[in-house]
Amino acid sequence: MAGPGHSVSTTGVIVGPRRQLAVKGNDMRVVVVGGGIGGVALAAGLRRRGFEVTAFDRDTEVAATGGYHITLDERAQSALRELVAPEIMERLLASASALRLRDRDAFWDHRGRVLGHGPDLSSDAGVDIDRITLRTLLAEAVGDDLFLGQTVSGVGHDEDGRPQVRFTDAAPVTADLVVGADGTHSLVARHLAGGPTNSPAGIIGFSGRTSRGDLSPREQHRLGPRSGLAIGPRGAALYVGFLDPVGNAVLDAPELRMSVTTGPTYIWGGMFPESAATDALRGLRDGENADGAQLPDLTDVRSARVEGAAGQHGSSSHGDGDGEGGERGGGLVSQQRRTETPRTGCPGEGTVWRPAAVRGAPGRGMGRRAPGQALMARGTGQRARPGWRHTPGREPVR
Repeated sequence: MAGPGHSVSTTGVIVGPRRQLAVKGNDMRVVVVGGGIGGVALAAGLRRRGFEVTAFDRDTEVAATGGYHITLDERAQSALRELVAPEIMERLLASASALRLRDRDAFWDHRGRVLGHGPDLSSDAGVDIDRITLRTLLAEAVGDDLFLGQTVSGVGHDEDGRPQVRFTDAAPVTADLVVGADGTHSLVARHLAGGPTNSPAGIIGFSGRTSRGDLSPREQHRLGPRSGLAIGPRGAALYVGFLDPVGNAVLDAPELRMSVTTGPTYIWGGMFPESAATDALRGLRDGENADGAQLPDLTDVRSARVEGAAGQHGSSSHGDGDGEGGERGGGLVSQQRRTETPRTGCPGEGTVWRPAAVRGAPGRGMGRRAPGQALMARGTGQRARPGWRHTPGREPVR
């Protein structure tokens, strides 16, 4: 199950030893720790089948989810139809972008030269949807059984041996079954394993979004109505995803549409191997470094160089046609354009930063913010939508 943010979470389950055989069917009380996409999907499905279920998440708003969009293939859509009511599925499809209306994916090297293309998508039933939209629809299906602004401090068992969830600022909750859908650093998984269940991968990433209309005609032609991946040396890469839930809507029903993205948009994300030069990315939040330090010029780091791709959102002004930059390519992306600046989601995870230039002198290229430029470090969110706010003082149902 996917927890808040980009990461795939480790799922853990705690069952009460004294009641696991006695509790049957929807008499079982289930507590889901984590209200990301995976957590609310499970809670929605259990609730639809009549189980007593409660989900808790530390976010104070459903819109404070990480990432930008997610692809749902036929299997994922089939699973969702089992979990939510048909009317919610209709709204989901009306807010999603059809993969079959997209050009074949492209793959570039770090100079912007085309390496190849993906398969034909004309018969692909997959869809792309904003993560905020998906989480909001699933949260609506969970209804009042989703409690926001609840930070879990630990899990265990009460004196009767029943699974128990403890909070930093609320009374403990007991259940017959506790499911951990609380992300990569899952407390539930750590409790079951007796220690950490993950280790650093040595990669740090950031992401952002750019409206297609903010790019030059040449850049629009280079990127095209498709997704792509630029591959750099030593594990560096830049992903560019194309999303248009209006022009490429799966279901033509504007009255049902609730997508965050309202026009052709490129969702992009870069990643670099961690090094001394990328350490500053960890302390960024809302465009500022936590200690006020100047941001590094990553384009001058040999071990993480993607020829300017890190801080730009368009295509090279060199080369012609379908990304054929040749030896003079100068990078996949090189022109600065205005981008939306989303708000961050989870404290300590969501981050926005804005490079002033990519090809500047070492130590200066990304040292100051430039209007309209945005990069988001991993675990990001977008501008909050109305509703689904935590109400202070609201106690969990026990």
